[in-house]
Amino acid sequence: MENHVFESSEERTFQYQSTLPPLPVPSLDESLKKYLDAVKPFLNQEDYQRTYEISKKFENGIGKELHQKLQERARTKRNWLEEWWLNAAYLDVRMPSQLNVNFGGPAPYIEHYWPPQEGTQLERGSIAIWHTLQYWDIIRKEKLPVHKARNIPLDMDQFRMLFSTCKIPGIVRDSVNSLFKTEREGSCPSHLVVMCRGRLFTFDAVHEGSILTPPELLRQLTYVQKRCHSEPTGPGVAALTSEERTRWAKSRDYLINLDPKNLAILENIQSSVFVVSLDDASPKGTPEDYSEITLASVAGDPTVRWGDKSYNCLIFSNGTLGSNCDHSPYDAMVLVALCHYINQEVMASEGRWKGSIEVRDMPLPEELVFTVDQKVLRDIELAKEQYWQQASDLQVANYAFTSFGKAHVKKKKLHPDTFVQLALQLAYYKLYGCPGSCYETATTRVFYHGRTETMRPCTVEAVEWCQSMTNPSSSLRQRQQLMLRAFAKHNKLMNECQNGKGFDRHLLGLNLIAAEEGLPVPELFSDPAFSKSGGGGNFVLSTSLVGYTSVHGAVAPMIRDGYGMFYRIRDDRFVVACTAWKSSPKTDAVKLCRSLFQTFHEMAELMTRAQL
Repeated sequence: MENHVFESSEERTFQYQSTLPPLPVPSLDESLKKYLDAVKPFLNQEDYQRTYEISKKFENGIGKELHQKLQERARTKRNWLEEWWLNAAYLDVRMPSQLNVNFGGPAPYIEHYWPPQEGTQLERGSIAIWHTLQYWDIIRKEKLPVHKARNIPLDMDQFRMLFSTCKIPGIVRDSVNSLFKTEREGSCPSHLVVMCRGRLFTFDAVHEGSILTPPELLRQLTYVQKRCHSEPTGPGVAALTSEERTRWAKSRDYLINLDPKNLAILENIQSSVFVVSLDDASPKGTPEDYSEITLASVAGDPTVRWGDKSYNCLIFSNGTLGSNCDHSPYDAMVLVALCHYINQEVMASEGRWKGSIEVRDMPLPEELVFTVDQKVLRDIELAKEQYWQQASDLQVANYAFTSFGKAHVKKKKLHPDTFVQLALQLAYYKLYGCPGSCYETATTRVFYHGRTETMRPCTVEAVEWCQSMTNPSSSLRQRQQLMLRAFAKHNKLMNECQNGKGFDRHLLGLNLIAAEEGLPVPELFSDPAFSKSGGGGNFVLSTSLVGYTSVHGAVAPMIRDGYGMFYRIRDDRFVVACTAWKSSPKTDAVKLCRSLFQTFHEMAELMTRAQL
């Protein structure tokens, strides 16, 4: 009988988890064929021949052995990649993650009811927090609809990681701690942590069984802000989370040894539903230019963000909002889903709270005060110094292209995402006169605990089309035909990647097995062609479609001379967030955006004149 109590006629959020197919292992010869095809644009004939021979030697030798071991692993694990990916892509990485790995961006509400306006910070913040807590409650009750692709359920596991989840620094490897539970699984933390002017406060978001209303949340936030604005600034311990990972792990151990109370505070932050940052910055933002607010979200004040937290809700002093999230436990689509939900709710209520204004009698927020000494204060100063040095080097160009969007492209029977990707290839080619190795996120959520595969848009076909577009003697007909070939190739590769037939994660698995077995690095991975084509995280263009909503964000470039490019697609516009490092003499985010927008026009003209 007990089992029937929770049954409902509706689908439950996590109900398909046990029946999702395991992540497949692609065939070795197919993966190597695809790899050879992917390195072609970056090699001359002689170098390609050398890589071809290395690949054949690998396929018939050590590669075959490693592939067998990978298949054995896949027989015992429903997702052979999951643990490896988490470690290799996130937890083993030692560079500061807050700027280099985290993603963030402006909240979309700026497009309608909530443009920048001083004096609205706490009121708007309390409404956004309330909607976020409603979403938390929906997931707790397993009422969030299951995402599907062509009616096939997708893995929903990452949604468990949005709340009460935090990365913990380690000396050689970090770990992820998640305390979220659904109602069927039991109780879970329900408190929030609020950061303001280097200080931390906590309060429970649920009182006597019900979530605090916006007026009640407003009271709690007002109390925190009044205290922080009338008393001295706090030490800003949160800045330590922006440090190089091993240094932060050592500082954290030192804090805990200094006073056991510090451990209790750390655990309070780690387990909180999410962190609310009351940020004194007042970044501007308009529906045409989100650059300032995106920069403030991705590279803002480190003393009011807990860089390891899966979700920091940023509330700026002028009433604009943003987010900053640790990337380890989930991919951006989780945050996009949350922000899209809040956006719909804010629109429906015209940005106002229309419920009861009564405030129940409840405890005021409690301040969390770390015990610190001179060494800790010095560590904080050092962390802030190195953080601001890198943050001031980040260039962000987040612009909207409004001449046309998805509707116009679809009319021509072309895929909008492929349209943006090929435009980016051409934009880069025109600026640099050579192809740009490119990573595009492909989701593998049709599989159990699937996350992403690398789709490589810089194909031989894309390069041939770019060459024709920059060659004055190339005919209109040639350009059209080459563009359609490039579109077809891109769509085919994306489809294969989403269905577990990409090659990058397969090669990563083979490389990691070699390392685990204590074998030397196979020549395939030390061959210059591997990194030249983007392998090992060396992509010049690191890109991702954030979706077809008004939610967007940004991420830092993968390499010093590279670009980060997030974009979203709407019926009437393309919005791109491009990042680069100012210290690189080779990159300029604004220039690439201009080139990209120019390319959009050229492709539209080509499509129109072609009558595709």
